[in-house]
Amino acid sequence: MADVGRLAEVSAQTVSRFFTGGYVGQETRARIEAAVAELGYRQNQVARNLRVQRTDTVGFLMMGPINYGNAEILTGVGRGARGSGMSVITTQLDLDTEEDAHSDVRAALDRFLSFQVDGIVVGTPYLGLGAVMEHVGGEVPVVTLSEQESSAVDFTHADSYNAGLTATRHLIELGHRRILHLAGPSDRNESGQREQGYRDAIAEAGLSPLDVLRCPEWDARSGAGHGARVDPSSFTGVFSANDEIAFGFSHALAARGFTAPRDYSIVGIDDMPDSLFRTPPLTTVRMDFQLLGETAIRMLLERIRTGERQPGVIIPAELVVRESTGEPRR
Repeated sequence: MADVGRLAEVSAQTVSRFFTGGYVGQETRARIEAAVAELGYRQNQVARNLRVQRTDTVGFLMMGPINYGNAEILTGVGRGARGSGMSVITTQLDLDTEEDAHSDVRAALDRFLSFQVDGIVVGTPYLGLGAVMEHVGGEVPVVTLSEQESSAVDFTHADSYNAGLTATRHLIELGHRRILHLAGPSDRNESGQREQGYRDAIAEAGLSPLDVLRCPEWDARSGAGHGARVDPSSFTGVFSANDEIAFGFSHALAARGFTAPRDYSIVGIDDMPDSLFRTPPLTTVRMDFQLLGETAIRMLLERIRTGERQPGVIIPAELVVRESTGEPRR
């Protein structure tokens, strides 16, 4: 700071005010900025953090494959953090077993704490990880992205239940009575909520659910596997737990000579960009994952600032009707 001050012809105290957000006149500020650029000066963030007892850094723990939803959430987390002057440390865990989940998640959270982050956002799509969140909730503010709402830490999540309810109701309103559900992985919170929405919509219409076809992952390969084996005469409508599964299922049925909406109707969840450009364009339920990530950061920063619990926020789902759904075939 003394070097910057000499070059800018101001005192080191003025340079200090410049870097700590105090008042500095416009002309003086311009001279300091020019001196900083010429000298290649960078603040010592480690020393600054020791002084202010804050790192302006948050941790983001992402679980599961880096698919569309996770990538969009990460984009939202990054955007929200940058807009608030925060940095993000990200860890991604692709978990295989429940035992791995608990030990790996605990280790990742402890690693964040070792970096002295100001708070942590945790994507918790896997069942049974609530107790692990409590492991760090007493040390730093934590916001979870999970349909399994917590009494110990703050939470926000997309409305998977209403997404499933809305998608199934759309098919029922078109006249479908035999509706197949392609469910997501059995160990994910979203899968259970979307399936429950399907079952409740079927029950309120006085219909009987068909056997649920479970997918091992949220990908097109899983959907294609079912599409290659399913009996096309057993259903007229399909609710797919996400768009990628719907893409694979429709692709496999097309190879067998069955297309939507001529032979069946299909609706997905997510509203991926590719949904609009499929043949036919896919009817889907839009989930704003970027907004979910931004909301998590906003809640976390407010908790850091005030120390007070934040009310849970549910990001609404929106039906987007395209050409893949229509009245059932005669």
